[in-house]
Amino acid sequence: MSDLEAYIQERKKADPEFAKNFESGYQKFKIGVMLKLAREDAGLTQEEVAQKLNTKKSAISRIENHAEDIRLSTLEKYARAFGKTLKLELQDSSEV
Repeated sequence: MSDLEAYIQERKKADPEFAKNFESGYQKFKIGVMLKLAREDAGLTQEEVAQKLNTKKSAISRIENHAEDIRLSTLEKYARAFGKTLKLELQDSSEV
């Protein structure tokens, strides 16, 4: 276990509020990272995706860096911008 992982585990034990917010924050962060990686894998810049979505580069940056309140329709458009489709899945909370 890395030092970071050990710190997170200890912090979760000591601070229930941190533990509760950590997982939701991580999931939001992960969405932004997945979007960025998909864009990069498609060989597109933020500017190119912005043009495809008829928006500004700053909006694409916000989506990739602060995906916490992103609309489902925006996610679908973002995926279509580089030939992908969006797949959602519901899981039991014990699997997350």
